[in-house]
Amino acid sequence: MTEASQLQTVLDGGGFAVTAELGPPKGADLEVVRRKAEYLKGMVDAVNVTDNQTAVVRMSSIATCAILRELGIEPVMQMVCRDRNRIALQSDILGAYALGIRNILCLSGDHQRFGNHPEAKNVFDIDSIQLIHTVRTMRDDRKFICGDDVEGAPRMFIGAAANPFSDPFEYRVRRLAKKVAAGAQFIQTQCVYDLKKFRKWMEMVRDLGLHERTHILAGITPLKSDGMARYMRDHVAGVDVPDELIQRLRAAGKAAEEGINIAIETIQEMKDVEGVHGAHLMAIEWEKKVPEIVERAGLLPREAQ
Repeated sequence: MTEASQLQTVLDGGGFAVTAELGPPKGADLEVVRRKAEYLKGMVDAVNVTDNQTAVVRMSSIATCAILRELGIEPVMQMVCRDRNRIALQSDILGAYALGIRNILCLSGDHQRFGNHPEAKNVFDIDSIQLIHTVRTMRDDRKFICGDDVEGAPRMFIGAAANPFSDPFEYRVRRLAKKVAAGAQFIQTQCVYDLKKFRKWMEMVRDLGLHERTHILAGITPLKSDGMARYMRDHVAGVDVPDELIQRLRAAGKAAEEGINIAIETIQEMKDVEGVHGAHLMAIEWEKKVPEIVERAGLLPREAQ
């Protein structure tokens, strides 16, 4: 069996994992990737590479993941169902594994109407749960969707996303259960700002025993201002930002610094929530702040994990 990824080793070993996110450039400039990567190297266990997030054209996730590997950083390849049919999805999974990519995050993907090519034809041949099952079947059963044999199984560590805050709230944990049943070994959540609601969601997760069947990483996005907080609350699906948090940012002399403080406090709280096995830092175009957050949250050195 192929050696497990670093992320899987940390999580399966009972460590508190830390992942971050890197958005590829809207072009072919390799230096953009290298510059962002320098902030993250040694700070986290793995780095997610988004797949044309918000349906905006960017450098491909597979190519960016391969670049990160050359730079000594373990990638998590995000793969969305929006742009590929089942043939292309399975082909890219094989290609990614051949390039040394060992972690995959399976997503449905943002609808193309939100991006810079709203007239594009979407695919959605299969959804994220079916994609999870597909990767697991290729890995464990050595079978493609059509039933043909896979010659050289892609032994991926399979991840999925979860949104604890969308309505209907009680349904969210049921959808998580479907992803776990399909084969999701780790889960990265939407940004957590409403700690009370998140704790309630985790209580339902524990009631179903899902915290013992998958690894949950709480999503952390540092806020730069009260304006950003209001935008996240009003325009980003499934993000719940309490009014008191917005008021705290507004009252702060330096809102960006206060946003970092809030992110660190949230991580510290996550450490004490049963069933939370790590933090996923989504510092949107603010990767340079990841080292400060990780260090002040007491999450270094990563190799000690």
